[in-house]
Amino acid sequence: MMRQISFAAAVIALGSLAACGPLVQIGGNAKAPVALMSLRATATPVAGATTSDRATTLLVQTPTVPGTLQTLRVPVATSDTEVAYLTGATWAEQPNREFQHVLADTIASRGVAVIDPHQATLAPGRTLSGTLFEFGLDVRNPSTPVVRVRYDATLSASAKTPFALRRFDAVQPVATQNPADVAIALNTAANAVAAQVADWVAR
Repeated sequence: MMRQISFAAAVIALGSLAACGPLVQIGGNAKAPVALMSLRATATPVAGATTSDRATTLLVQTPTVPGTLQTLRVPVATSDTEVAYLTGATWAEQPNREFQHVLADTIASRGVAVIDPHQATLAPGRTLSGTLFEFGLDVRNPSTPVVRVRYDATLSASAKTPFALRRFDAVQPVATQNPADVAIALNTAANAVAAQVADWVAR
């Protein structure tokens, strides 16, 4: 026969476990950040409904990233062979996802019908994919720190048609290495790259 545990015994057992500490720690022991960094597109998408030929619609995929950007932290190039992370800087979501939102909004501002990646039932006419190779602070020259954004893009229509490749870069001076100033500089550089990509795609 299965042994039955009384309600009172169960309460005593749970109380003993609770005395040893919480069963689950939400967020672990890490201190919550004061603020989270986020990107915002400076271009405004076209308001209202957009009618487009399917061939001109565009799916903007989330860029792939190297290991240094698979994090919510901001990489800092301290030398040609060393990377650290900026203290106190935390993204609201991974930077490649932040950048994908800026790309999509900026391209949509050119009148291009942009399809959200989650709308998998819609087959786009074209697909924009790529790799976000650089998205961080560069202090290799301590007297003139800058942020760098580099996006290698691929624009394709289908597996049977040619595709186009292009690299987009932006370098933006940063006032200080304070996370707030770095976030502003990265937002400016990200929008500069997104504008270049939008002009390329909209041709």
